[in-house]
Amino acid sequence: MKKRSIRTSKIWHFQSKSSWSQGRKALGLVAMTSLLVGATACAPGAPTSASSVNSTKATPSATPSPTPSKVAGTVCTAEKATQTSAGETYVCAVDQAGKLTWLDSASAKKLSDQRTAEAAAKAAAEKAAADKAAADKAAADKAAADKAAADKAAADAAAAAIQAAADKAAADKAAADAAAAQVQPKVAPAAPAAQSGCDPNYSGDCVPIASDVDCASGKGNGPAYVKGPVTVIGTDIYQLDGNGDGVGCEK
Repeated sequence: MKKRSIRTSKIWHFQSKSSWSQGRKALGLVAMTSLLVGATACAPGAPTSASSVNSTKATPSATPSPTPSKVAGTVCTAEKATQTSAGETYVCAVDQAGKLTWLDSASAKKLSDQRTAEAAAKAAAEKAAADKAAADKAAADKAAADKAAADKAAADAAAAAIQAAADKAAADKAAADAAAAQVQPKVAPAAPAAQSGCDPNYSGDCVPIASDVDCASGKGNGPAYVKGPVTVIGTDIYQLDGNGDGVGCEK
């Protein structure tokens, strides 16, 4: 029993010594770890916890996946060109600023639809303006033509009235002339001026100025005679015109 106890005591002593040795090693490892953590924490940009250090030592950092390059909003050179990036289709289109830019397909379609609608609205407005201008011109032309026709009709009516007045005046003058011709007395033609020594009441053959003149072909007793014929242009003082027809001493 004594030998067994001694052996048991030795075994316990060995185990205790081994446990102490292992404890010292563990304490040393902890101290070293603490020092390493403290030194790392003081360094700029270093992790602030031991777990970070252990994690860094235990697990190597994974390589980050490359971020796809941004396409939307970048400059392009060929309008309507397309490209695909990260499963998205991009179209080269003219943006609102008037520059060629890569746009995602939905934005490009929306912009295209908007411009199509704007172009249609502009075309409709221009057509409406053109139609209105044509209608206004047609109305103005018709108004001008109507006014010209009315002015011509008025001018024609005025000319007709003037012509009618002229015709009436001519007719009235003709009637007046006719009436005047009917009532105007017959006037004997003017005799030539009496010769010197001839009685001015007669023309034609010279009737001498005397106390009495008779026709040479008659039965008068003179003392003066005239052959005749003579035209009475004044007073038949010698009574040479027996029948009163204006001519005396007729053969």
